[in-house]
Parts: sequence; structure tokens; C-alpha cells
Amino acid sequence: MYDTLETMSKQQRHRYGLLFTALSDPIRLAIIDRLSREGEMSVGALGAPFAITAPAISRHLKVLEHAELIERRVDRQWRICSLRHDTLTEACAWLHEVTRQAPPR
Repeated sequence: MYDTLETMSKQQRHRYGLLFTALSDPIRLAIIDRLSREGEMSVGALGAPFAITAPAISRHLKVLEHAELIERRVDRQWRICSLRHDTLTEACAWLHEVTRQAPPR
């Protein structure tokens, strides 16, 4: 059996709220998609396809990082981003349980 919102800790509800809010933006969703397909990338490479400023990309990355969907590290002059598969796997498992337990239509 899975944790329902009523049985889930306040911290876990907050974490899922951050995660799904982060995924609700098309640019952040596209960033997650690119990282899942291409692996870790520099901030510059991640921002290249979007017609937005570098500070705007940085804000999107901060939201994703705060939601624990990505992590960033410094490699000399590069800022490298990578996907946090553990967070997505946990959320997918919860969603799978929610949909599996849903009453038939």
C-alpha cells in the first residue's frame, strides 16, 4: 500500500508539491527531458535552445535543484547539471500506486 496524502508526512507532501510545481513549467520540463536523453550538460548547453536570458535559465535551474530534480557541480569554469533519477523514480512509484489504486471508471 502507498502513502496517501493523509498518511504522508508534511515534509513529503511539501517535497512532492515542489517537484510537481517545478515540472509544470514547459522550459523546466524540456530541461528535464534533455538531461534524461543526453546526460549531464553544462548550463550554457542546457540554455542554448531557449530564447531567454542566462539569468532566466539560472532561475529555472534553481527551481529544479530546489525540487531535487537536478544537481549542479562545478568543473573548472563549467557549471554542470545532471538529473537526479532517485527523485523521479520515487515520484513515479507514488504516481503508479495512485493510479493503480484508483477506482475503475
